[in-house]
Amino acid sequence: MSSSAPSASSTAAPAEVHAHIARLFVYPVKSCAGVEVREALLTDTGLDLDRAWMVVDEAGEFVTQRELPRMALVRPQIRLSDVVLRAPGMLPLHLQIDTVEEPVRVRVWDDEVPAYDMGAVAAQWFSDFLGRRLRLVRFDPEHRRLSDRRWTGDVEATNQFSDGFPLLLASEASLDLLNERLAAGGLEPVGIERFRPNLVLAGVEPHVEDRLEWLRIAGDDPVELLPVKPCTRCTIPDVDPATGEAGTAVGDTLQAYRRNERLNGAVCFGMNAIVRAGEGQWLRVGQAVEGGWRFD
Repeated sequence: MSSSAPSASSTAAPAEVHAHIARLFVYPVKSCAGVEVREALLTDTGLDLDRAWMVVDEAGEFVTQRELPRMALVRPQIRLSDVVLRAPGMLPLHLQIDTVEEPVRVRVWDDEVPAYDMGAVAAQWFSDFLGRRLRLVRFDPEHRRLSDRRWTGDVEATNQFSDGFPLLLASEASLDLLNERLAAGGLEPVGIERFRPNLVLAGVEPHVEDRLEWLRIAGDDPVELLPVKPCTRCTIPDVDPATGEAGTAVGDTLQAYRRNERLNGAVCFGMNAIVRAGEGQWLRVGQAVEGGWRFD
């Protein structure tokens, strides 16, 4: 796998893929609902405020919709100086973007990282809604949590509380294909929200994101992204974001055509990506996207 995209000043061959950004999503609290936005600031860890907060248990271990599907019902709103969380039957919880409390150590997958506790009110809010003793923490921006170098090569890609990579790419066509297969089985269609992408591409064939070596997004200072690893799927796409209830239809349908033998038969949908260039630029819905094919 090549680990670099052509730079804006290079004499690369013409791109073979032309698309545009159809939708953008930010997920302020890991495993809670996303916020669809028209534009988002790109940082070295992905979109600004993406997975900046995380819910943990009393041992500091992260929790997600895998064990607590009702987390899908926690809906954030991003404002200028705070993030407001709402959930059925709960008063709104306001998280000040520039305010934290005491430092703590927490675990996300195999990484133990420094973070900041968000205080007793936030802890009680999540505990009451989800029915377990929980706390809310904020990622320590001074810490560099690196993505797996087996996939990023010579690029040190940082991320916050995401599962492992700064960005997740998907396409409208990939979802359309899934919904066609669901319909053929007499099942209801689903939305892209179940797959929790950051960038949704339009104007491409289904699962073209699997085969891209690099992406360049047009702008004053072009953004370059590298798709590096297929996104293996757990039970979260089977959680209905409208009800917080889990089923099996999505996972069962994907099993029939989206098993990746290179990843021991894991079901995959979407591509994890890292930032090669363009930190500090704004991504906007409608921006043109070019890409080059992967030949491994």
